[in-house]
Amino acid sequence: MITAEQLKEVSERVEALNRYLDIDAKIIEHEEELIRTQDPGFWDDAKRAEEQMKKVKALEKWIKDYREVKTMSDELALAFDFYKEEMVTEQEVDDAYAHALEAIEALELRNMLRQEEDVMDCVLKINSGAGGTESQDWASMLMRMYMRYAEASGRKVTIVNLQDGDEAGIKTVTMEIEGDSAYGYLKSENGVHRLVRVSPYNAQGKRMTSFASVFVTPLVDDSIEVYVDPARVSWDTFRSGGAGGQNVNKVETGVRLRYMYQDPDTGEEEEILIENTESRKQLENRENAMRLLRSQLYDRALQKRKAAQAKIEAGKKKIEWGSQIRSYVFDDRRVKDHRTGFQTSDVGGVMDGKIDGFIKAYLMEEGGVSED
Repeated sequence: MITAEQLKEVSERVEALNRYLDIDAKIIEHEEELIRTQDPGFWDDAKRAEEQMKKVKALEKWIKDYREVKTMSDELALAFDFYKEEMVTEQEVDDAYAHALEAIEALELRNMLRQEEDVMDCVLKINSGAGGTESQDWASMLMRMYMRYAEASGRKVTIVNLQDGDEAGIKTVTMEIEGDSAYGYLKSENGVHRLVRVSPYNAQGKRMTSFASVFVTPLVDDSIEVYVDPARVSWDTFRSGGAGGQNVNKVETGVRLRYMYQDPDTGEEEEILIENTESRKQLENRENAMRLLRSQLYDRALQKRKAAQAKIEAGKKKIEWGSQIRSYVFDDRRVKDHRTGFQTSDVGGVMDGKIDGFIKAYLMEEGGVSED
């Protein structure tokens, strides 16, 4: 049974959220922005109208989520009083407390996503490391993990490009994940993921270590201005589809975009390669590939900005792109994040997409918040 002190803490955290989120101001702002959508010529400029609707929906979500948290807090207080009069059970009070706490923590966490890019959808790419079938199988397990996470959190996943492994698993996959600040939450997954297990592909039953890299970038839309130098773009086409059968396209609908990126600071050049087989129409695949290129260019500019900020703000945690971030040790029933120290023994749950604990620990550390 919860204590009066725990009940008080819930109420105080809800009040604190009211102040942090400035809910009263958001309600007024929402009303003002909503009035703009009622203009007779509102949809004359579709791009501008869509941006306005996004703004309205974002405000609506903050207000709705806060009101739900406030309702849970009020109902918990009522349940606590009803228990004294034996109108509800101890279990019912504890359940109400658990639900309120979960909702409060989720809203507190989302309040930490304050950067412009945090609210964007994202592109998540997984590449298998050296090690053949074992690494390719590991990459496919990670793909499933992120798809399960997205499904459970109500986000949409679109597979943009997929290359199957030689015997099992995948060599690479590129996915677009849309919905509720997808980049803000999944940016924590950027880096190398290490698997240690007794491999089913090893005849001696030896313990093996495999690696796969995960790259997460914000998915830009038409509202984000990103310059692409057309002189640095070249295209190849290829037939998309599987190894055979009805799914193989008889025409070259798959596209391969090559872009010679030049670092604005150092002048160094690097080829960016993007493949897209999402659609059966080459034109649509070209458009999708260009959108992915713009997302990568935006992300590079974003990382330069973060690096410059990290130098100014001494002591702030810097994201180490490409470094080993997490180990999944199946035999020891342990998954550990090396950046935050967060770990769990629920290996099966993690591989089924339950990665919220890792995301929360990362965001709290990035924001300089202690869980103690």
